[in-house]
Amino acid sequence: MGKTWFVTGSSRGLGREFVKAALARGDRVAATARSTAGFADLVATYGDAVLPLELDVTDKAAVFENVRRAVEHFGRLDVVVNNAGYAQIGAIEELGERELRDQLETNLFGAVWVVQAALPHLRAQGSGHVVQLSSAAGLVAMPLGGAYHMSKWAVEGFNEALAQEVAEFGIKVTVVEPGGFATRDGKNPDPLANGHLAERSPVYDGLRRRLAGAMANQPAGDPAAAAQALLALVDADNPPLRVLFGQGFYPMIQRAYAARLKTWDEWQHLSARAHGPLEPATGA
Repeated sequence: MGKTWFVTGSSRGLGREFVKAALARGDRVAATARSTAGFADLVATYGDAVLPLELDVTDKAAVFENVRRAVEHFGRLDVVVNNAGYAQIGAIEELGERELRDQLETNLFGAVWVVQAALPHLRAQGSGHVVQLSSAAGLVAMPLGGAYHMSKWAVEGFNEALAQEVAEFGIKVTVVEPGGFATRDGKNPDPLANGHLAERSPVYDGLRRRLAGAMANQPAGDPAAAAQALLALVDADNPPLRVLFGQGFYPMIQRAYAARLKTWDEWQHLSARAHGPLEPATGA
């Protein structure tokens, strides 16, 4: 028997490709989005194998209700994909409280609600795989992405804790960290054009231009290939806690982590001073 999926943010981009790939191989999918209008073609092709669900992940009650409906419809859940999210773009100085809270409500709290709603069902059946879409932006930070980084770094931490909490119940957790993918007209999205933009201050215009140039040089991955990679991931007997999708950001992440280790090592003398004198070991 194939797997049963619950996927958030399924109306376009990677989420839609994940749904299409799962259905194409005979799996069943509860596909959620703010509007289900875009699922008509999938329903026409796959019938009852796809369950379109209207869902705003910031609505906790609706999340729990839709997870319940998916389990009631299909009888179980095998793969839960937290894909819903967006990027709020703006310098820290430019970001308003509402913008920051909205970013966290969707990217962080929405993911938490889905996990909390799904876990009792996965635990009862003694199996399941939670797949959290993070980002290369959950590992390294760039200017103008402070709100987005805030949400994705938090997502990384809560899923690492989650993986340790649920392993004994037979539940697996994987954080997928994509780089840039051609999800808009075959191109890598330009966050300065397609993201949620804070009110701009001319003070940061030079920085915006430099960032746009750097992003334009990043290779754009193929969303359909990412979907096939996800199928391989959820079929693995021992999937990783973290995996990068795409190659463009890997060298940057290598340099960033090497620099962190080097800095911590170089400043160990100050770390030791901050600790104070060590207490002598007490013999038995």
